[in-house]
Amino acid sequence: MTMPFYVSPEQMMQDRAEYAKKGIAKGRSIIAMEYDQGVLFVADNPSTSLFKISEIYDSIALSGAGRYSEFEHLRKAGIQHADVKGMMYSREDVTARSLANGYSQILGTIFSQEMKPYEVELLLAQVGETSEGNELYRITFDGSIIDERKFTAIGGRSEAILTYLRKETSDTCPSLSSALQLCQQAYEKGGDPKSGLAGLEVALLDRAQTGRKFRRITTSEATDLLV
Repeated sequence: MTMPFYVSPEQMMQDRAEYAKKGIAKGRSIIAMEYDQGVLFVADNPSTSLFKISEIYDSIALSGAGRYSEFEHLRKAGIQHADVKGMMYSREDVTARSLANGYSQILGTIFSQEMKPYEVELLLAQVGETSEGNELYRITFDGSIIDERKFTAIGGRSEAILTYLRKETSDTCPSLSSALQLCQQAYEKGGDPKSGLAGLEVALLDRAQTGRKFRRITTSEATDLLV
């Protein structure tokens, strides 16, 4: 009688983590940065049909690095959760914090119980009535939540991008044009897109807008901002 092959729980978790990290490392990078009127998202994404930055609710946006199909599944789940909660209670009850907790539970359960973990990392942001009210969360493949301030990045080149941003950003909140310029330079220094703004997907949460705060920035508009 053959004995079943034994793998310790510690080794199993380590193998799953390594598997997920390798998948995410292949993904293109995404930056989220606070600016004086909201939160800016910039993604390395040459595609004009598949978006990596998405509106979730009135003042909340989500982006993800890694396997696109898994990100899309999580995006739809977040929209459905936000819509149901907004209808059952009130729109003010839908917050980035509650969504981050929900995503943490989903990813944590998949990581610990499924054979294959999700190869995806998420950025979730909500713009507040003031800069102090902004919320910015990074949710990792195992369900860990990191509460970020000012800026953060995910994806294959995130460490090089963050190293550059830490050196170049100041304590004051930049303007939209300055924030976009910093993100573009961070990509260039990090070795990601070589096609300039044409290879970047840009969107923002703008607190100056009435109603829904999410807005996409076209390449021509981004070019005008950098002039």
